[in-house]
Amino acid sequence: MPSDKKFYLTTPIYYVNARPHIGHAYSTIVADVIARRHRLLGDDTYFLTGTDEHGQKIERSAAAAGIPPQQFADQVSKTFSDLWKRMGITNDDFIRTTEPRHKQGVQKLFAELQANDAIYTDTYTGQYCVSDEAYVEVGPGEPCPDCGNITETISESNYYFKLSAYGERIAARIESNELLIQPDSRRNEILSFVRGGLKDLSISRTSFKWGIPVPGDESHVIYVWLDALANYMTAVGYGSDKPEDIAKFERYWPADLHLVGKEIIRFHCVYWPAFLMALRPANSPLTEAEWNDKWLPKSIVANGWLLFEESKMSKSRGNVVRTETILDAFGSLKPDLPKAEQDLFATDVLRYFLLREIPFGQDGSFSFDALVQRYNSDLANGYGNLVSRTLTLIQTSFPEGFSQIHSARFSSVTVADGLQSVLTDQWYVGEPNDTGAEEKQETLEASVSRRFANHDYLLAVREIFSFIGQIDGHMSVNAPWKLAKQHDEASRSALESVLYASEESIRIITALLYPILPYATAQVWSQLGLGDIEAAARNGELKDLKWGGLKPGTKLGPLAPIFPRAPKELIQAMIATEENNAQAAAAAKTQTSIIDEAAPTAEENHPSTHPGAGPRTAIFSSDNPATHVAGSAALSTERPGTPPHTEAPASAPFANAAAASDIPDTPQIAIDDFVKIDLRVAKILVAERIPKADKLLRLEVDLGYEKRQILSGIAEWYTPEDLIGRNIVVIANLAPRKMRGLESHGMLLAASHGENGKPVLATFGEDIALGSRLR
Repeated sequence: MPSDKKFYLTTPIYYVNARPHIGHAYSTIVADVIARRHRLLGDDTYFLTGTDEHGQKIERSAAAAGIPPQQFADQVSKTFSDLWKRMGITNDDFIRTTEPRHKQGVQKLFAELQANDAIYTDTYTGQYCVSDEAYVEVGPGEPCPDCGNITETISESNYYFKLSAYGERIAARIESNELLIQPDSRRNEILSFVRGGLKDLSISRTSFKWGIPVPGDESHVIYVWLDALANYMTAVGYGSDKPEDIAKFERYWPADLHLVGKEIIRFHCVYWPAFLMALRPANSPLTEAEWNDKWLPKSIVANGWLLFEESKMSKSRGNVVRTETILDAFGSLKPDLPKAEQDLFATDVLRYFLLREIPFGQDGSFSFDALVQRYNSDLANGYGNLVSRTLTLIQTSFPEGFSQIHSARFSSVTVADGLQSVLTDQWYVGEPNDTGAEEKQETLEASVSRRFANHDYLLAVREIFSFIGQIDGHMSVNAPWKLAKQHDEASRSALESVLYASEESIRIITALLYPILPYATAQVWSQLGLGDIEAAARNGELKDLKWGGLKPGTKLGPLAPIFPRAPKELIQAMIATEENNAQAAAAAKTQTSIIDEAAPTAEENHPSTHPGAGPRTAIFSSDNPATHVAGSAALSTERPGTPPHTEAPASAPFANAAAASDIPDTPQIAIDDFVKIDLRVAKILVAERIPKADKLLRLEVDLGYEKRQILSGIAEWYTPEDLIGRNIVVIANLAPRKMRGLESHGMLLAASHGENGKPVLATFGEDIALGSRLR
């Protein structure tokens, strides 16, 4: 039964601009590991995840798909909830920000902030990044400093939150660790940001409608970040008048742990505490300190990014790895299991790899090669092999179970006569002291528990697998397969002692691994003859582990291999699946970035994408080249200054290149600016003219990792037949543009030659792999 101690943890709610990839799965897996760990400790645990579904980007994506925003959000949100079910994630709730319960709670939050004089109105003019749903401090026409997409000039009346009033109070709470931020690098980052001075925060928009209306002023929608952050309260009853919801909120709020991606740490560690502090009414019977204890989250932990091919996973880079690819591949190793169990087995493989391979809080690399190698070395050859050979020997030699409990210690396997291990009550971990003598250390369970509490999952797993290595050493030294061939009483007694020690060790290992490998450990627990591991977790049998828990007479359950070896061909199969996914997505996409011949004209009958133009309200979706591992892609909402609303120049018809005879009159740039440009080799597959566009050609190019459409204003100088088959250079990370009802993704690189400025495409005189990056 759960104890009186509650534990409420949350993942970030994932933005529905794209289907989930393993970066999203990483945050959710870690949360599930934590939830399972707290439940087995007896804590009344509530685990929340969900989706963030409002904002301008969703409105535009829905318009591009030709469906209402709600339908768009429904479809993408379902891909998240379905995947979590497929993976056996044990979340207690799945919140959607389009639900009535959430809308009711957000409007209550806004109204209470207004009543407490924490909100005022003002006019804003400045730059806005639609891709990141964030205001940024750049000039008109300049790209977003975080994602590189061209910003838009916004001028509108907004509601503002008095964030500047809360800097000292937030800093004090962080410095006292009453708001614990981990890792320390993120804590230092936040303190530096707060100490630099906070600016008031815009919390409404009027330039689009897809959001929750401001109560009493429906011309405004509540800004996506105030809306999104409130999910942590609305999911547990905030805003509801129902007695059961009120009781739920009283029980679980505040959150004990918010798990977030490092790119959204500022929102959670600065803006969110400030909103909650501002909810305290002037006539509150609680002091400010008491209010903060009752309302502010206890801990916020940021994980890093998963890097694939040394880059953060992103749709636009074509390096997104879908969790489903891994589930299908590793599930095929268990062809006799039902599909649901294949998925759970494969999920365990991914869970183990992510927790074992990546120091939590830091960026980590992912590759299919590393996944298969880690699986074979640790799970198939390590844990799985130990279980298989130990239980097979026991089934043969002691089918009715052991006659007694045997004690054994394995911190260093010492054998006097080849049969007898050093005896003690528990196995300890640690290093010898300076004199060479071993100091008294904490038990393995205590050490693993401490690692879990500090979110140091990598070291927790390493210590468990170090113990597995010790047991393997114990088995190798004592050679029970040889003892089993002897028929004298001493050999029989020694065999029972050795095998009991190994099986009891497997019981402890399995209990410790349960939060990380819930499906596989359930199979091992059953083979040990111990029944249902989920029931054991609920009953407290997986904590306070003492040697001797394996009782005499315990018979094994039916045996079967746990971790069959993965062939090397599995690596190529997963790579091929992802390549097919990328090609299918490219073929299905009708939206891509554009290289246009001139600024869009009024007769094209769509809002301008020109950075100096007015804000768009419903047009095409743009891929976000900075899709984050966890949470919304928004990065910054601090209120910038008010630069003048200047008109930016029209885009050039092709690559920006001065005439060869001209002396360049361009400002110098730093290397940091240059490296933002992603130049790639591409081959032109299709070239054709566009009706009623004398200067434009529509090209389809192959970048190796995906195919794209590009519109280029070179029709006066090149015929379609001249271009097909050429290897060219493409600026691959240019922001989306649209004209004549078409969209394009990229820009051709060319020089300008002669008096008339004839473009000459940059090409190659020798073979080069498509997608190669120019450096």
